[in-house]
Formats: sequence, structure tokens, C-alpha cells
Amino acid sequence: MSDTASLQTITDFAEQLAREAGELIRREREENTLRTDYKQQSELVTHADVMADEFITGAIRDRFPGHRILSEETMPDLSQAEQLDTPLWVIDPIDGTVNYAYGHPQVAVSIAYADQGRVRAGIVHAPFSGETFRGMEGEGATLNGKTIRHSGATNPREALFATGFPYAKDHLKPLVDRLEAMIRNCRDLRRIGSAALDICWVACGRLDIYYENVSPWDFAAARLIALEAGATAGHFGDVPAGYPADLYGRDILITAPELWAPVRTILRTASGYQ
Repeated sequence: MSDTASLQTITDFAEQLAREAGELIRREREENTLRTDYKQQSELVTHADVMADEFITGAIRDRFPGHRILSEETMPDLSQAEQLDTPLWVIDPIDGTVNYAYGHPQVAVSIAYADQGRVRAGIVHAPFSGETFRGMEGEGATLNGKTIRHSGATNPREALFATGFPYAKDHLKPLVDRLEAMIRNCRDLRRIGSAALDICWVACGRLDIYYENVSPWDFAAARLIALEAGATAGHFGDVPAGYPADLYGRDILITAPELWAPVRTILRTASGYQ
């Protein structure tokens, strides 16, 4: 690790930040008038997203000035994920912004720490349900301090899956083809509205399968938590050569281990991949 801080110290720091940011966004929704806007003409953003982002990134810059930051609202430069020379923090201040704006509880603060392109620590904190998922490389995964494991599901037809859909609606057919294939081959679908929580729910056995196309800040922390809970994580498509797989968000697939191969085949076939 390029910094003198231990991985334990970094993970504890990330958890503290996530909890404090979670309290900030909870307070903003419950006590103040929610202000909303749109970025790229279609994606909802609230003033609380920006406030929480600035709080988290400011604290990281103060504590670790030599580290880089990739955050959804204030530092969304995806090329940061390909630079491996210094540690990288990957931040989503509110994963599930539409849920947040509509008063739904499925909202999370996601903070991941990566070194040399490998995610080594991840925190996903859900302030409205009071749940904190935590993963640290080689140390397992916990929910509110208690060890969690995947469901152990073995048969896709008895498996519950989650996915999501993009704000832009220009290229829906491939997504609909995959969805139809999964519904035909699995027990049922759950649409939670937060990729980070979808993945953490696979980690603790509330779901068996998750797949989607997302950005690094949506999944980086939760993916490590799922891996540390014994789930299998990867991609049903190809990862570009040289791009860190831990931070590549296209064609993500995370499952209970015995579901990985059959579900990957279902999704590849539905996608027309060779």
C-alpha cells in the first residue's frame, strides 16, 4: 500500500465517512425541501447528492492528499479507473437517487478504496434501513458487524435475480432480450433501484443473482463485499485488455457460485455473444 495507513484504518475511515454522509442525506430529505435537477438531460440529481459528494471527497483529500478520487457528482472522470499509479477512491454519495427523491428507503452511500486497480475495501451504508455492509480484502464481509454469506442457490429456476435499466432509452432491445431470457429461466425479478444494494443483497442471500451495465461508483464497493461473502463476480461479456476488471462496469454478473456458469450462458446467449 502506497500510504502509511493500514487497510484496517482505511476501511474504518471509509465506514465513518459513509455513516456521516448517510446522516447528512437522511436529514436533508426529512427536514428540508428537496431540490432536484437533471444532468445529461435525463439523469436525476438532487442537492443532497452534491452535498454528500463534496463532504466525502473533501474529507478524503484532507486525510489522503496523494490519493485520487472518482466520484459520481464532482469528479466523474472515468479515465481515473485506468490509472494505477496511486490509490483511488470510488464514491457514490447517493446510489438510488430516484428512490431518494421519491421517498423510498432503498438508498445507499457507497465508498470503495482501490490500489493498483484492485478494490481492497468497500462500504455500502443504507441510512434509511440502518444497514452497513462492509468488506475488506481477505477479511470477509459483514452486515452491521455480523458475518454474511451468499444464499448457496444452485438452480437458476429457483433463483431470484435483480437488474436495472439506464436513464437513456435509446438502446433497450438488448436489455429486454436479456430480461426475457432471465425471467424465462429464473424464479422471479426484483427491481430495487440501487445497484450497490442489489449486490449487497446477493452478498447476504436476499438475492441470488445480479447483472447490469453500470458505472464504477455504482458497484465497486458492493462487488468486493459480495466477493468477501463468497459470491462469484465477473462479467458475461469481455473486459477490454488492460482495464481493471474490478472497475469495469459493462456486463457485470454477480451470483451465488454454482449459478455463475449457467446464468452467464443464459446472458451471453441472449446478448448474441459468441
